[in-house]
Amino acid sequence: MNQIKLLIDAKNQLGECVLWCDRTQRVFWTDILSARLHAYSPATAESKTWEMPERLSNFALTEDEDRLLIGLASRLAFFNLANGDITPVCAVEAELPTTRVNDGRCDRQGRFVFGTMNEAHGKPAIGGFYRLNADLSLQRLPLPAVSIANSICFSPDGNSMFFCDSMKGIIYRWDGYGSGHTDPGLLHAIVDLSGGAGAPDGSVIDAEGFLWNAQWGGERVVRYTPDGREDRVLAVPTSQPSCVCLGGPQFDQLFVTSARDWLSEEKLAAQPQAGGLFHAQLQDIRGLPESRFAGSA
Repeated sequence: MNQIKLLIDAKNQLGECVLWCDRTQRVFWTDILSARLHAYSPATAESKTWEMPERLSNFALTEDEDRLLIGLASRLAFFNLANGDITPVCAVEAELPTTRVNDGRCDRQGRFVFGTMNEAHGKPAIGGFYRLNADLSLQRLPLPAVSIANSICFSPDGNSMFFCDSMKGIIYRWDGYGSGHTDPGLLHAIVDLSGGAGAPDGSVIDAEGFLWNAQWGGERVVRYTPDGREDRVLAVPTSQPSCVCLGGPQFDQLFVTSARDWLSEEKLAAQPQAGGLFHAQLQDIRGLPESRFAGSA
């Protein structure tokens, strides 16, 4: 019980952005560096892969089961799962040639919130956090500039946003998200991994408001209370877990993506499951349905 095991030996270079679709009962994820979108149905063991025109960093479900909002490296677009059509929405940080779209998730109001990362040497903090509204207008959120935006998720009531800069190793809870305020008292550093072996990567919030975080380089997924206390730790049999989601028919299953890029041949030999999609059956915890993007082209 609660043991994370390999579900699919995907050998992703950089598996990320894992989401559960409660309507089609499929788990979706991306291999960013291979520019591929993956889907898997646990009930039928059926897999499907879609090739993308550039690196696919994130995506969100929409009200149309055959359509996703996707965050490609340089832009946002709609993607039709049935015929492969791509409908452009907007460019992202076109004035910053070294940044690309990174982590993202819909808030409880159906707006898509995402961040960018700087791929330049040293990764100076020049990226930002953005929100695509239902009318397809794009706004920058009043948060500090970022090197690698990650851990974006929202409290069950939608009033608080969680996020991090993986380079700094600190997960924040922004209690002013619902109102748009950034008063100092509304931004809390709840998890500090800056001195540890792992860095915070993708996160998800469960029905109790606890945060699950994949810790890159830490070989683990950790569940935290809303104020950042460690609740439980699940070991992952590879060093680079990258993102998590809660799904399954009862939302009591944990899915974890991972990466094999940046691992030496020696480390890959010691971690043959690196890049796989992992899974754990949970006994006493439930997730929430993934919020869907409320807009359309």
